[in-house]
Amino acid sequence: MKEFLNIALPKGRLGEKVYAMFESVGYDCPSIRENNRKLIFENETVGVRYFWVKPSDVTIYVERGAADVGVAGKDILLEYTPDVYELLDMKTGNCRMAVAAPVGFRDDPARTLRVATKFSNIARNYYSEQGREIDMIKLNGSIELAPILGLSDVIVDIVETGTTLRENRLEVVETIIPISARLIANKASYQFKNEQIRRLTERIEQKLSEAES
Repeated sequence: MKEFLNIALPKGRLGEKVYAMFESVGYDCPSIRENNRKLIFENETVGVRYFWVKPSDVTIYVERGAADVGVAGKDILLEYTPDVYELLDMKTGNCRMAVAAPVGFRDDPARTLRVATKFSNIARNYYSEQGREIDMIKLNGSIELAPILGLSDVIVDIVETGTTLRENRLEVVETIIPISARLIANKASYQFKNEQIRRLTERIEQKLSEAES
């Protein structure tokens, strides 16, 4: 019996895009496209097993070995710094981590900057490098509300199109780092399933290269 390569996919649009990429390089699993409530999908012929997980949990499954490889946003990798190998930039899910503020906001370096964010580690590291004193406000959703209601001066969040910011009279004032989806691997799996993981990585790399040319 063929040994399965276990792959954790992030639920949602990104995961669907990423699965389509895996499918296009020979790692298809027809049952994943069926309308069902299954959590695990296998194709014994190609030796692949997929499962959908919450995007922020992909790194946990990979780091702890429940998955051999997975796909996670660079934001998750920077925020949680999991002990995994980052193999490849998959050139999808492109956006950026940015600082946004109300239109016309001017920072006063003489006072502590109030920063609302889900990404406290990224924000803390960013402002620490600048030597800027901040008051961190950790929120879990609707970050844009914080400066509108006077809870914070700025926010640090993922920006894709900027539409939500504009609709709430906010604007990007600084870009921290570009974000995209990354292929990651469990360190032990990379050793023991090296040939399988490298073959998958090389096929995706080739596919990306063809798309760019």
